Amino acid sequence: MDFDVSLIFAILNGKVFAAINRKLQRNFNRSGLGITPEQWTVLFYLSQQDMVTQQALCDMVYKDKPSMTRIIDAMERTKLVKRQANPNDRRSNLIRLTRHGRAVKERAEKIALITQRESLRGLSIADISIAQDVLRRVFDNTVEAG
Repeated sequence: MDFDVSLIFAILNGKVFAAINRKLQRNFNRSGLGITPEQWTVLFYLSQQDMVTQQALCDMVYKDKPSMTRIIDAMERTKLVKRQANPNDRRSNLIRLTRHGRAVKERAEKIALITQRESLRGLSIADISIAQDVLRRVFDNTVEAG
């Protein structure tokens, strides 16, 4: 079996992720949205499950607490999200999308789909399916149980 170890390492150490994020950032900038790929990820998850704790967001997007605090602070300044006290736990806040955040999420989603199509150009459905299966297995092999 002949395979390129340096390419596999590049994929696994995040070069592909970084390249796609740079492309997504350029597309967001061209559209005038003024958000980052990290903020897009938070918008996406909050649109799926609004009113979650910052810790839950950390877990969803694999960010540490300081990074998530920085992201949420920036998103709150631009009126994309709002923090509110958690009535069940005074030590935590709940994060929710604002009306503006929902509108930006809708616009950003279209740009993200265009970026995805650009990134997957030239790949067949079979190629994408195999890549998805392989990356899911790598992910499953590396996440900690419990």
